[in-house]
Amino acid sequence: MKPGLRSWLDARPFVWSLLGAIIVWALTAASVAGRGAGETLSTAFGFATFYVIVGIGQMLVIAAGPGNIDLSIPSVMTLAGYLSMGVMRAQDAGLPLGIAVALGVGLAAGLANVVLIRGLNIPPMIATLAAGFVMQSMTIAYSRGSTAKPAPLLLAASLARVLGVPVIALAFLAVAALVAVVLARSVFGRSVLAVGQNARAAYLAGIRVGRTLILVYVVSALLAAVAGLLLAAYSGGASLNMAEDFLLMSIAVVVLGGSSIAGGQATVAGIWTASLFLYLIVTMLNVFGVGAGLRYIITGLIIIMVLALSKGRQTV
Repeated sequence: MKPGLRSWLDARPFVWSLLGAIIVWALTAASVAGRGAGETLSTAFGFATFYVIVGIGQMLVIAAGPGNIDLSIPSVMTLAGYLSMGVMRAQDAGLPLGIAVALGVGLAAGLANVVLIRGLNIPPMIATLAAGFVMQSMTIAYSRGSTAKPAPLLLAASLARVLGVPVIALAFLAVAALVAVVLARSVFGRSVLAVGQNARAAYLAGIRVGRTLILVYVVSALLAAVAGLLLAAYSGGASLNMAEDFLLMSIAVVVLGGSSIAGGQATVAGIWTASLFLYLIVTMLNVFGVGAGLRYIITGLIIIMVLALSKGRQTV
């Protein structure tokens, strides 16, 4: 590969997952002689949006340095989905309260993670996993007496499309663009990347490391709560297994998208390309009639191949 092209690709690590998404979509379309190709892409944009929402939050946490990770995301999603749907009671009048409850769950979960990590000095992996178990138990207990159905207005909004593109996808394209600007130009964004590169040096430079870490965990939990609210509406109601795939997917889209697992580097565009790539892989394998077990194996091998092609810029 020419040095100029190699440098261009190194500066844009998300290109590999974008190429993968295009190839997988083309293979899927070819397998059905082009029938439903546009609908497949539209559906991919809609469902991949949920990967994007949690992926942005996970990206901010991971970008804050080695060891930082949020494993409570699926539990936050499910609890927020159940509680928000429960207070809505499938009525538009309950929508404002439902949104407030979902955001409240996210804020509480984020602060709980921060207390465990910063206050009790528990490693982030253990702290967020333990917090997730607590929230999962709360959800199971609550689900026994909940109908968990969305307000009609929220259901309609989650399914709405403009020129075939889901409205929620357009909304979070805008959110992703805003996050990219914040990371590149704001004090908070520069602080996150500086702390991720070297927390000690960032502290000596006057950056408030503790506050930065608090904010990334709270933002991650808030975005997970929003994803849970919207996914529950999109699915017609909350369910206990609705977020079970989002733990590994929230990490996979960050790594495949080109962000460094060692921290200090974040690629927002890559969250979108990796999310589309991963969802289209699942769609393609379903179209080909591949069983669940083999599907997981093939998906894993494809992810490994893409990471190998991108030369493993993410430091493990």
